[in-house]
Amino acid sequence: MKTTTLTIPELALIAGTRVMLGGGIGLLLADRLGKEKRQAVGWTLLLTGVLTTIPIGLLVFCKRR
Repeated sequence: MKTTTLTIPELALIAGTRVMLGGGIGLLLADRLGKEKRQAVGWTLLLTGVLTTIPIGLLVFCKRR
């Protein structure tokens, strides 16, 4: 079995990207805010979450033993 050791800041960074992705998807699916505001914030969170996931994923996979 392969193991990966992560520091607390790395784990917090991974959790933060998951929160951004989830929040963005939630805002895009919700009907609580005005359509323009909701879509602007939702797409921003979603894209930020996706774009920050790529380098973090590479960091984690490069640290595997």
